[in-house]
Amino acid sequence: MWLKIVGLDKQEIIQLLKTTGEERTALLKRAQEVKVKETGNKVYFRGLVEFSNICAKDCLYCGIRKGNDKVLRYDVSDEEILESCRFAWENRFASVVLQSGELSSPAFIKRVDDLLKKIKQISNGELGITLSCGEQSMETYRRWFESGAHRYLLRIESSNRELYYKIHPDNDTHSFERRIEALGSLKTTGYQVGTGIMIGLPFQTYEHLADDLLFFKKLDIDMCGMGPYLEHEDTPLYQYRHLLKTKQERFDLALNMIAVLRLLMPDINIAAATALQAIDPAGREKALAIGANVIMPNLTPTAYREEYQLYENKPCLDEDAELCRNCLEARIHMAGSEIGYGEWGDSKHFQSRKKMERR
Repeated sequence: MWLKIVGLDKQEIIQLLKTTGEERTALLKRAQEVKVKETGNKVYFRGLVEFSNICAKDCLYCGIRKGNDKVLRYDVSDEEILESCRFAWENRFASVVLQSGELSSPAFIKRVDDLLKKIKQISNGELGITLSCGEQSMETYRRWFESGAHRYLLRIESSNRELYYKIHPDNDTHSFERRIEALGSLKTTGYQVGTGIMIGLPFQTYEHLADDLLFFKKLDIDMCGMGPYLEHEDTPLYQYRHLLKTKQERFDLALNMIAVLRLLMPDINIAAATALQAIDPAGREKALAIGANVIMPNLTPTAYREEYQLYENKPCLDEDAELCRNCLEARIHMAGSEIGYGEWGDSKHFQSRKKMERR
């Protein structure tokens, strides 16, 4: 089974997720071999700008949930956002990610639309743009796509409906079915579509995780961002922390998930999540060494970063963009990879699917 890729079934996935010792070493090595063969040895930068922590959602795990009145809410000014994007362009990051809390007001939609057009303008159309701004209408997704966004990350957090409602309120604002529908709308619009989950949640089983991976495969995603669940004391889910695996166990399981996903979907883009570094100082390079090929330097102005803590002990809160870039350069080289400077690093899976559609 160690050499098998793509056609893994649920029980084989569960077995791989549970693996330890020499078998785990073989799994991680095989995943890295598949990554290099299918996507090359380059790591692609996505300069991350967390431009607002104002959110209409009340997700039970999230530090910036609407109901957390301990958070100082902020909106980064358009000028600061564009300056961060200019830094990414001038330093040949090639792509940025605009991420925020989930809002869908006309003013928010227009603001993002205007920002997309300005980013394209200041970078001569050279910066690739990923959005992570939550559930929107098909009309909004199309509007943003036409204005320059071409990737979209919308994390499902769990593909199991019952577990979904253990980590989200069960009300009109938080709909499992609408989340699924939004992912379909993104694909129909033409985005490279990404999603992801938290690994090591309370109530989560190996069966849930295997089903998540098979969900990614069925949805035919182009990119994935997933990492270990890290608790936040100002959230309702914190009361179940006694059910959690240790942080090291969650970390190891997250690496196993990345490795198995690389075997299951060999040519997608997989991000090395910042949450890994919150547990292990070398967490992100360990992910790069076993299957991940995307990393997100934080370009959010440092004055705002402390207030965008989805989980506790988030790293890199005080590093400016230059320091963050230098740090990640060293980490990537330590992981035995090279940086794809000046390259969008689009998902090869997406490119292959588009070629098939044109035939």
